[in-house]
Amino acid sequence: MEHPDPRTADLGFARVDLDRAARTGDPEVVYGAGKTPEQVVEILRTLHQRHPDRAVLATRLAPEAQAAVADALGAAVDPVSRTATLGSPPTPRGTVAVVSAGTSDLPVAAEAAVAVRVHGAAVDLVTDVGVSGLHRLLGVRDRLEAADCLVVVAGMEGALPSVVGGLTGVPLVAVPTSVGYGASFDGLAALLAMLNSCAPGVTVVNIDNGYGAGVHAARVARQSVPR
Repeated sequence: MEHPDPRTADLGFARVDLDRAARTGDPEVVYGAGKTPEQVVEILRTLHQRHPDRAVLATRLAPEAQAAVADALGAAVDPVSRTATLGSPPTPRGTVAVVSAGTSDLPVAAEAAVAVRVHGAAVDLVTDVGVSGLHRLLGVRDRLEAADCLVVVAGMEGALPSVVGGLTGVPLVAVPTSVGYGASFDGLAALLAMLNSCAPGVTVVNIDNGYGAGVHAARVARQSVPR
């Protein structure tokens, strides 16, 4: 006879990891793409019941799923980042500056910012400072230096992380976006440019993966300040 694992909630359509916060410091996050609104609601409710003292997060939510979690759970929905948060974020330790090249990159930058807050760091959101107008980036250099970690989001040719990496030694994670014309190949050009950056210390996540960058940056920021 199989005994239920208390570390897992079996919902039939999903086996929710209830033990992840104990193992890693952060609860499981719901990836909403491909799930029905009802499935997103049930998983998010289950995670919140397990972690009532801190926020749980769902990402990549279609408008129908955003409406469902808001109506059924009272979750805070951000339509720009396509996320929903249920519960209060933890007290922040450290600060992450999320830097986006253009307004078209904002949905990915917003997803990173939400992930940073839910995973326990403060956010300084710096928008529209792409390399086509370097004076804009130089004008916020003090904000870059003040952060404990940087998330730099860019599409097109993906040059912004290299420039930022040449201006500061703050730990940096780069996020290529699928923004751009045909030869950008839905973000592949930006991804390859960031992987080939001549600036040392540039770490790169997958195309449009603001969530993954936000988690990494929050963990760096949390480790950068006294407990």
